[in-house]
Amino acid sequence: MANVTPKAKKPNEKKLLAFGFKKKNGTFLYLRDLVEGQMRMAVEVAPDGNISATVTDKSTDEEYVLHRTPHAQGAFVGRVKAEYDAILDDIFVGCFDNEVFKSEQAKEIIAYVRDKYDDEFEYLWQKFPDNAIVRRKDNQKWYAALLTVSRRKLRLDSDENAEILDLRARPEDIATTVDHERYFPGYHMNKKHWITACLDGTIATEELCSMIDTSYKLAKK
Repeated sequence: MANVTPKAKKPNEKKLLAFGFKKKNGTFLYLRDLVEGQMRMAVEVAPDGNISATVTDKSTDEEYVLHRTPHAQGAFVGRVKAEYDAILDDIFVGCFDNEVFKSEQAKEIIAYVRDKYDDEFEYLWQKFPDNAIVRRKDNQKWYAALLTVSRRKLRLDSDENAEILDLRARPEDIATTVDHERYFPGYHMNKKHWITACLDGTIATEELCSMIDTSYKLAKK
Protein backbone atom coordinates (compact mmCIF):
# COMPACT_ATOMS: atom_id res chain seq x y z
CA MET A 1 0.00 0.00 0.00
CA ALA A 2 1.33 3.44 -0.95
CA ASN A 3 0.52 6.46 1.18
CA VAL A 4 0.90 10.08 0.19
CA THR A 5 -0.48 13.44 1.34
CA PRO A 6 -0.48 16.20 -1.30
CA LYS A 7 1.28 19.31 -0.01
CA ALA A 8 -0.91 22.39 0.61
CA LYS A 9 -3.95 20.46 -0.61
CA LYS A 10 -7.30 19.71 0.98
CA PRO A 11 -9.77 17.06 -0.23
CA ASN A 12 -13.00 18.46 -1.65
CA GLU A 13 -15.93 16.14 -0.89
CA LYS A 14 -18.05 17.43 -3.74
CA LYS A 15 -15.24 16.88 -6.24
CA LEU A 16 -14.42 13.44 -4.84
CA LEU A 17 -18.01 12.26 -5.23
CA ALA A 18 -18.23 13.70 -8.75
CA PHE A 19 -15.01 11.87 -9.65
CA GLY A 20 -16.56 8.57 -8.60
CA PHE A 21 -15.50 8.11 -4.98
CA LYS A 22 -17.93 6.52 -2.51
CA LYS A 23 -18.07 7.82 1.06
CA LYS A 24 -17.88 5.25 3.82
CA ASN A 25 -17.23 5.82 7.53
CA GLY A 26 -15.80 9.27 6.88
CA THR A 27 -13.34 8.18 4.20
CA PHE A 28 -13.68 8.06 0.42
CA LEU A 29 -13.05 4.96 -1.70
CA TYR A 30 -12.47 4.77 -5.45
CA LEU A 31 -12.07 1.56 -7.47
CA ARG A 32 -10.67 1.36 -10.98
CA ASP A 33 -9.57 -1.48 -13.24
CA LEU A 34 -6.11 -1.33 -14.80
CA VAL A 35 -4.51 -3.04 -17.79
CA GLU A 36 -7.78 -4.00 -19.47
CA GLY A 37 -9.30 -5.40 -16.31
CA GLN A 38 -6.41 -7.59 -15.19
CA MET A 39 -5.67 -5.48 -12.12
CA ARG A 40 -7.83 -3.55 -9.67
CA MET A 41 -6.70 -0.26 -8.13
CA ALA A 42 -8.25 0.95 -4.87
CA VAL A 43 -7.71 4.52 -3.70
CA GLU A 44 -8.78 5.68 -0.24
CA VAL A 45 -8.77 9.35 0.77
CA ALA A 46 -8.89 10.16 4.48
CA PRO A 47 -10.42 13.39 5.84
CA ASP A 48 -6.92 14.81 6.43
CA GLY A 49 -6.09 14.34 2.74
CA ASN A 50 -3.88 11.28 3.15
CA ILE A 51 -4.18 8.97 0.16
CA SER A 52 -3.74 5.20 0.34
CA ALA A 53 -3.54 3.28 -2.93
CA THR A 54 -3.23 -0.43 -3.64
CA VAL A 55 -3.20 -2.55 -6.77
CA THR A 56 -4.54 -6.11 -6.66
CA ASP A 57 -4.02 -8.87 -9.21
CA LYS A 58 -7.59 -9.95 -9.92
CA SER A 59 -6.56 -13.47 -10.96
CA THR A 60 -4.92 -14.22 -7.58
CA ASP A 61 -6.56 -11.61 -5.33
CA GLU A 62 -3.07 -10.71 -4.08
CA GLU A 63 -1.55 -7.24 -3.80
CA TYR A 64 0.69 -6.27 -6.73
CA VAL A 65 3.77 -4.21 -5.78
CA LEU A 66 6.16 -4.31 -8.72
CA HIS A 67 4.94 -0.91 -9.98
CA ARG A 68 6.42 0.57 -6.78
CA THR A 69 9.70 -1.34 -7.03
CA PRO A 70 12.38 1.05 -8.38
CA HIS A 71 14.31 -1.48 -10.46
CA ALA A 72 11.41 -3.56 -11.74
CA GLN A 73 11.33 -3.66 -15.54
CA GLY A 74 9.10 -4.97 -18.28
CA ALA A 75 6.26 -3.77 -20.47
CA PHE A 76 3.54 -5.01 -18.12
CA VAL A 77 5.06 -3.36 -15.04
CA GLY A 78 5.54 -0.15 -17.00
CA ARG A 79 1.93 -0.14 -18.10
CA VAL A 80 0.62 -0.73 -14.57
CA LYS A 81 2.81 2.08 -13.24
CA ALA A 82 1.76 4.49 -16.00
CA GLU A 83 -1.96 3.89 -15.44
CA TYR A 84 -1.54 3.97 -11.65
CA ASP A 85 0.36 7.29 -11.73
CA ALA A 86 -2.10 8.83 -14.19
CA ILE A 87 -5.07 8.05 -11.94
CA LEU A 88 -3.37 9.51 -8.87
CA ASP A 89 -2.46 12.64 -10.85
CA ASP A 90 -6.08 13.02 -11.97
CA ILE A 91 -7.23 12.69 -8.35
CA PHE A 92 -4.71 15.26 -7.10
CA VAL A 93 -5.78 17.77 -9.76
CA GLY A 94 -9.50 17.08 -9.84
CA CYS A 95 -10.42 16.31 -6.24
CA PHE A 96 -8.20 18.49 -4.05
CA ASP A 97 -8.29 22.22 -3.37
CA ASN A 98 -5.24 24.35 -2.79
CA GLU A 99 -4.86 25.24 0.88
CA VAL A 100 -2.33 28.01 0.48
CA PHE A 101 -4.09 30.49 2.71
CA LYS A 102 -3.85 29.83 6.43
CA SER A 103 -6.00 32.48 8.09
CA GLU A 104 -9.44 31.43 9.26
CA GLN A 105 -11.03 34.34 7.40
CA ALA A 106 -9.41 33.38 4.11
CA LYS A 107 -10.78 29.85 4.49
CA GLU A 108 -14.24 31.23 5.35
CA ILE A 109 -14.18 33.45 2.27
CA ILE A 110 -13.15 30.57 0.00
CA ALA A 111 -16.01 28.50 1.47
CA TYR A 112 -18.48 31.38 1.08
CA VAL A 113 -17.63 31.90 -2.60
CA ARG A 114 -17.92 28.17 -3.22
CA ASP A 115 -21.27 27.83 -1.44
CA LYS A 116 -22.86 31.07 -2.69
CA TYR A 117 -21.63 31.22 -6.29
CA ASP A 118 -20.27 27.71 -6.93
CA ASP A 119 -16.96 29.31 -7.91
CA GLU A 120 -13.42 28.24 -7.05
CA PHE A 121 -10.40 30.46 -6.59
CA GLU A 122 -7.86 29.98 -9.37
CA TYR A 123 -4.09 29.98 -8.88
CA LEU A 124 -2.95 31.51 -12.15
CA TRP A 125 0.68 32.38 -11.55
CA GLN A 126 3.38 29.76 -11.03
CA LYS A 127 5.77 32.43 -9.73
CA PHE A 128 3.17 33.59 -7.20
CA PRO A 129 1.59 30.41 -5.78
CA ASP A 130 0.05 32.31 -2.84
CA ASN A 131 -2.05 34.56 -5.08
CA ALA A 132 -5.48 33.52 -6.36
CA ILE A 133 -8.46 35.07 -8.12
CA VAL A 134 -12.10 34.18 -8.64
CA ARG A 135 -14.27 35.28 -11.54
CA ARG A 136 -17.82 35.24 -12.78
CA LYS A 137 -18.75 32.37 -15.07
CA ASP A 138 -20.78 34.49 -17.50
CA ASN A 139 -18.18 37.09 -18.48
CA GLN A 140 -14.94 35.82 -16.85
CA LYS A 141 -14.44 39.09 -14.97
CA TRP A 142 -12.65 38.90 -11.65
CA TYR A 143 -14.62 39.84 -8.57
CA ALA A 144 -12.14 38.94 -5.84
CA ALA A 145 -8.46 38.18 -5.31
CA LEU A 146 -6.71 36.61 -2.34
CA LEU A 147 -3.07 37.61 -1.94
CA THR A 148 -0.24 37.23 0.54
CA VAL A 149 1.85 40.38 0.90
CA SER A 150 4.18 42.06 3.34
CA ARG A 151 2.35 44.45 5.63
CA ARG A 152 5.00 46.97 4.63
CA LYS A 153 3.47 47.05 1.14
CA LEU A 154 0.25 48.25 2.72
CA ARG A 155 2.31 51.00 4.39
CA LEU A 156 2.00 49.35 7.77
CA ASP A 157 4.95 49.33 10.14
CA SER A 158 5.71 45.61 9.95
CA ASP A 159 7.53 43.17 7.70
CA GLU A 160 5.19 40.30 8.59
CA ASN A 161 3.10 38.81 5.82
CA ALA A 162 -0.63 39.40 5.69
CA GLU A 163 -3.38 37.71 3.72
CA ILE A 164 -5.51 40.30 1.96
CA LEU A 165 -8.69 40.39 -0.08
CA ASP A 166 -9.11 42.61 -3.14
CA LEU A 167 -12.70 43.47 -4.09
CA ARG A 168 -14.50 45.68 -6.55
CA ALA A 169 -16.30 48.60 -4.91
CA ARG A 170 -18.09 51.79 -5.88
CA PRO A 171 -15.78 54.83 -5.98
CA GLU A 172 -17.92 56.68 -3.44
CA ASP A 173 -17.76 53.72 -1.04
CA ILE A 174 -13.99 53.43 -1.42
CA ALA A 175 -13.57 57.10 -0.52
CA THR A 176 -15.48 56.67 2.76
CA THR A 177 -14.23 53.20 3.70
CA VAL A 178 -10.45 53.31 3.21
CA ASP A 179 -8.84 54.00 6.60
CA HIS A 180 -5.32 52.58 5.99
CA GLU A 181 -5.75 50.34 9.02
CA ARG A 182 -8.37 47.77 8.01
CA TYR A 183 -9.21 48.91 4.49
CA PHE A 184 -6.70 50.07 1.90
CA PRO A 185 -6.70 51.31 -1.70
CA GLY A 186 -6.85 48.35 -4.08
CA TYR A 187 -3.51 46.58 -3.95
CA HIS A 188 -2.18 46.03 -7.50
CA MET A 189 -5.61 47.07 -8.79
CA ASN A 190 -7.30 50.19 -10.11
CA LYS A 191 -7.63 52.18 -6.90
CA LYS A 192 -10.75 53.96 -8.16
CA HIS A 193 -12.68 50.70 -8.42
CA TRP A 194 -10.99 48.22 -6.06
CA ILE A 195 -10.53 48.11 -2.31
CA THR A 196 -8.28 45.89 -0.18
CA ALA A 197 -9.17 44.34 3.18
CA CYS A 198 -6.69 42.82 5.60
CA LEU A 199 -7.78 39.34 6.73
CA ASP A 200 -6.57 39.56 10.32
CA GLY A 201 -9.91 39.44 12.10
CA THR A 202 -10.31 43.20 12.43
CA ILE A 203 -13.21 43.09 9.95
CA ALA A 204 -16.15 40.78 10.55
CA THR A 205 -16.41 37.97 8.02
CA GLU A 206 -20.10 38.81 7.52
CA GLU A 207 -19.10 42.33 6.43
CA LEU A 208 -16.56 40.95 3.99
CA CYS A 209 -19.10 38.52 2.53
CA SER A 210 -21.51 41.40 1.94
CA MET A 211 -18.74 43.25 0.11
CA ILE A 212 -18.07 40.14 -1.98
CA ASP A 213 -21.73 40.18 -3.05
CA THR A 214 -21.37 43.81 -4.11
CA SER A 215 -18.15 43.06 -5.98
CA TYR A 216 -19.83 40.15 -7.77
CA LYS A 217 -22.63 42.45 -8.96
CA LEU A 218 -20.19 45.16 -10.06
CA ALA A 219 -18.27 42.62 -12.13
CA LYS A 220 -21.36 42.05 -14.25
CA LYS A 221 -21.07 45.47 -15.88
